Amino acid sequence: MIYSNIKKIGLAVLLTGSLLTGLSAKEKQKNSVHFKPSIKSLEQYQCPEWFRDAKLGIYMHWGVYSVAEQGEWYARKLYLEGTPEYKHHLKTYGHPSGFGYKDFIPMWKAENFDPDKLVSLFKKAGAKYFSPCAVHHDNFDLWNSKHHKYNAVNMGPKKDIIGMWREATLKQGLRFGVTTHLSRSYSWFNTNKLADKKGAKKGVRYDGADPKYADFYFEDHKDIHPRAPENAPKKWRKQWERRMKDLIDNYHPDLLYFDCAIPFRGDDEGKTGMSVLSHLYNHSQKMHNGQQEAVMCIKERPWQGAYYPGVATLDFERGKASHILNDPWQTDDSIGPWGYKKGASYMTVNMVIDKLIDIVSKNGNMLLNVPIKADGTLDKQTTDILEGMSEWMEVNSEAIFETRPWYMFGEGPTNEIHHRAQKSPFTMKDIRYTQKDGILYTFILDWPGKGKQVKLQHLTKSNKRINAIKSIKMLGCNDDIQWSQEGDGLMVTMPTVKPCDNAFCLKIEFKQ
Repeated sequence: MIYSNIKKIGLAVLLTGSLLTGLSAKEKQKNSVHFKPSIKSLEQYQCPEWFRDAKLGIYMHWGVYSVAEQGEWYARKLYLEGTPEYKHHLKTYGHPSGFGYKDFIPMWKAENFDPDKLVSLFKKAGAKYFSPCAVHHDNFDLWNSKHHKYNAVNMGPKKDIIGMWREATLKQGLRFGVTTHLSRSYSWFNTNKLADKKGAKKGVRYDGADPKYADFYFEDHKDIHPRAPENAPKKWRKQWERRMKDLIDNYHPDLLYFDCAIPFRGDDEGKTGMSVLSHLYNHSQKMHNGQQEAVMCIKERPWQGAYYPGVATLDFERGKASHILNDPWQTDDSIGPWGYKKGASYMTVNMVIDKLIDIVSKNGNMLLNVPIKADGTLDKQTTDILEGMSEWMEVNSEAIFETRPWYMFGEGPTNEIHHRAQKSPFTMKDIRYTQKDGILYTFILDWPGKGKQVKLQHLTKSNKRINAIKSIKMLGCNDDIQWSQEGDGLMVTMPTVKPCDNAFCLKIEFKQ
């Protein structure tokens, strides 16, 4: 993307992190292509422009596990003797040989679920897409699943949760997607057949060993790998495939996420998973007049399946790229635990915003998870964070959405962020850049103080990538911004009043 008018001979230009390579992704895919479940065919994938413009999505883990308020891994850990979840279960519900995960299903009622209200709040916080979890590792589908009777329409809430989410999302004008975590279930959930190794119930197998519930708990087998089954049987791989295609065909997601690489490891290098990828892309073209609008997000995790660059969009879980990547990418992160956990602590609003800016400056998107209670409501902490994001977006959204990276993402001492950090490590010396329509947006990630000067060392007069500066403003501020361009950088004096509570954005316009 060229930053400024190139009609003048010798005019310096600002480029995105990607080199100019001819046709845009939209131009490359304006004609329909038929995708096949092969690496060569799937390499025709191009990330749609809507995703590059969107920058921020919201998602959430919500399901049967929400009842216990112990996080989204409760379905596995309640069966692991000695874990905090096992001890909680024993004290609160009884021994898992008598009261197991299946017994939470009728307790999950979603009685206060109001998707219109929730998605409206997400939109105000800046979300351009919403991608709820459609099925977690617990093998319980949240849609009217044709191939699995353990679903939210038949049991529990007796509501088509994904259908309701989709309707509310489209009503708000957002893109709709789903995350799926199902491929790992065969081994991850199989702890339900273990038994205590000590105590009064030593040797008594848990309720998953009852063949009556094999459709939910799986048939008796030994694999309890937490990350992915070692060699998933064909029967399970085919059921996973049918359920994924059912979800695509009936809920038409514009984004699909696997909580892994391409399933399955040991499966002829991901052939089963590739059949779902090709189905998604072909279905998207049917739904969008020949245009491939679907985003497929996978992780580079060879211990969970196959990974091939270029066949989908790369996702980093609670991580990020350290630099600008040529292709759009995504971070999936959470303000706290993925699933609701009573008493958990969350990120600050400042941390969420600083992470978002850092990710966007490197050509990425943030898919932000917010925990939700079993009844379908948010706690006050979560609501406060979303409202804080909304207030910041009212001032600074133009510098986030529909932008592209500059030729460098920023400057300053901080780049790495601990994946569990709740408070921002960024300082006033940490700068991040985005650009759009001939404007360079410059984020200062901490307030220097009124009247203090900030030096932007890459905006010197000698930098041939930029033209002469025409004006500098601070978003949300009516004060005239004082600045001077020195030999070692651009010196900008901060206004007397902060325009917002978090990162602060300079809007720099150049002469044509």
